Amino acid sequence: MTHQVDDQLAGILATGDFYYEPLGDGRYRSTIHAQGAWNPHEQHMAPATGVLTHELLNFQPREGMRMARLSLEIYGLIHAGEFEVKTRMLRPGRTIELVEAEMLTNGRTSIVARAWRLATGDTSAVSGTEDAPIPGPQDCQPYLGAQVWPGGYIRGLEMRTTPEHRAGKGIVWLRNPFSMINGVDCTDMERLLGMVDTANGVAPRSEPGPNNWMFPNVDLQVHMYREPVGEWLGLEAQQSYGTDGIGLTSAVLHDIHGPFGRSEQILTVRPL
Repeated sequence: MTHQVDDQLAGILATGDFYYEPLGDGRYRSTIHAQGAWNPHEQHMAPATGVLTHELLNFQPREGMRMARLSLEIYGLIHAGEFEVKTRMLRPGRTIELVEAEMLTNGRTSIVARAWRLATGDTSAVSGTEDAPIPGPQDCQPYLGAQVWPGGYIRGLEMRTTPEHRAGKGIVWLRNPFSMINGVDCTDMERLLGMVDTANGVAPRSEPGPNNWMFPNVDLQVHMYREPVGEWLGLEAQQSYGTDGIGLTSAVLHDIHGPFGRSEQILTVRPL
């Protein structure tokens, strides 16, 4: 991204070591650190997921309930700058409830996020997973493949990978130095879910660039059988393209203690 584009965005973006500046009443302003990769005037879906997670976690919270699934539908361009989030209860219940958060810019919907919150209980007697552990970030090497991507969000990430990483499949660990919202304590779930969308770019079958292909996702689905913790997110990602212009990015999600869930992103694959 050129300094000229930076200058053009300077008037609408907040500045600081955070992704979003709170403006009150569910309104925010994004910073350059939230900038997307496909378009310099849009937000990246990853931090946008983080701020929507924040709104969902803080809407009528109840002790003994946990977010277990987060489903996000991308309606169109996620505009940089000011936006608002409207949150509502869709399905109340004693042990299961569905909450929705909608991101809007100038009255136009950018993202609709829905979260299932489920009652928690002690299931340690039957706990277990078939997802295998992966090498931790301390056992990985710096990942430079992300340098092919433009945008402020990607620039702010620390990335590490394994020697087996290749086009279409790989393990990448991510962390970032920024707060999700200025002046607001960031939960581990907000921080980690605020990087999950990066899975679509860590092991692409086709790297971005002139005469290559683009593969933006139109959704993000996250399922969590365990609440994530820490500042490192591990993505065990793979990307598949069909023959008719549609693809899929799938990932097993890890924190420093092991796997905690999975993500899926459906892609529209087309010439750049």
